[in-house]
Amino acid sequence: MAARGDSTREQIVVAATRLFYGDGIRAVSMDAVAAKAGVTKKTLYYHFTSKDELVAETIAARDQPMLELYMRWFAETDGTVAEKVRGLFTKLGRSVDVPRWRGCGFLRTIAELANTPAHPAVKAGAAHKKRFEAWLATELRDHEVPNATALARQLVILLDGATTVMLIHRDLDYVETAGRLARDLVTRAATQAD
Repeated sequence: MAARGDSTREQIVVAATRLFYGDGIRAVSMDAVAAKAGVTKKTLYYHFTSKDELVAETIAARDQPMLELYMRWFAETDGTVAEKVRGLFTKLGRSVDVPRWRGCGFLRTIAELANTPAHPAVKAGAAHKKRFEAWLATELRDHEVPNATALARQLVILLDGATTVMLIHRDLDYVETAGRLARDLVTRAATQAD
């Protein structure tokens, strides 16, 4: 019985994630989520006591898969640590250069709920961004790049900025330009260690 409940809960999260990402959190009703998930509203509220709880769960559910995706992109990119960092931008650009892309789901959620900074989804989105930054700093440190913490923060700013501008202009050159800047920042930092 527990497995079925977990499956239903996951089914709801998947449906809600698609709707929230495609249409925006405020535009999507719980009725729409129930219909998309193929469950009754009673079942939906059995698993999630409120829309806020459901929104937070959709963000939390995307945290680890997104971190793992960036880790894989980094590991799969050949070359120096600077080239690996640029590879994050290159692979991000390829993955978002599609008509259905609506921007970074974490940033969109935080922006949509900006007037409620204590919202659990805002906290989950911010925690994801911090975990990504910490992972990147660890990678830089492991590759003996000095000032890894400060550099990771600069790279996150470039990455999130590139993502935002890509959404505005739908021009991959913004992500590629940010990737070149990121590579140059890491190269400069790495050469200071020599």
